[in-house]
Amino acid sequence: MLTVTDLDLFYGDAQALDGVSLTVRAGTTTAIVGANGAGKTSLIRTIAGILRPSGGSIRLGEREIAGLPSHTVCNLGIGQVAEGRQIFPSLSVRENLEMGAVIPRARADAARTYDRVLALFPRLEERLGQAAGTLSGGEQQMLAIGRCLMGKPDLIMFDEPSLGLAPALVQELFRTVRTLAAEGMTIILVEQNVAASLKLASHAYVLENGRIVLSGSGAALLDDPAVKQAYLGL
Repeated sequence: MLTVTDLDLFYGDAQALDGVSLTVRAGTTTAIVGANGAGKTSLIRTIAGILRPSGGSIRLGEREIAGLPSHTVCNLGIGQVAEGRQIFPSLSVRENLEMGAVIPRARADAARTYDRVLALFPRLEERLGQAAGTLSGGEQQMLAIGRCLMGKPDLIMFDEPSLGLAPALVQELFRTVRTLAAEGMTIILVEQNVAASLKLASHAYVLENGRIVLSGSGAALLDDPAVKQAYLGL
């Protein structure tokens, strides 16, 4: 579904991504793990069209999307749940969800998608008129996911979705990711909880200093001695 080949990204003279190549198959969950500063968020933002690569290719199916503006990438079916949630705090929950459906691909099915989101997150239905900025951290993350789903994505990229959440809410979050995966959603998961993300993932990549240094099934990397030592404290 998504193929990244020899992707390079620079911030000024500093190279953030160095020849990154990966493949994401339709209907699978792919984890990208690595330490802080490894380039995970840079990779997500480059795929999303927020950052412009200096070299390499990003193909969605047969279409080259590297360098396209983010609204175009979004309308082609790539959604992003950004690190830090990035909701509109002064808008209500309902208005935030409606904002997710403004892209052309989402408009025709907006009412049906809205019902689906509220079924997935009943707590949001209880707070539709509430300002999003007054929600708890867990509720804000639900809203961020719900707003992304309103855009009718074929692929969702999660960037550190459990960051700052209480343990019970983290488990709820991963249940949501599993539900979406079971429904056939293609998922890219960047997550600080390496063990949980590798358990969810059919395939995974380890990113270090802007380069892919390991790849394999989630189960294989979970059992890899180097991964255990570097990321799991084992």
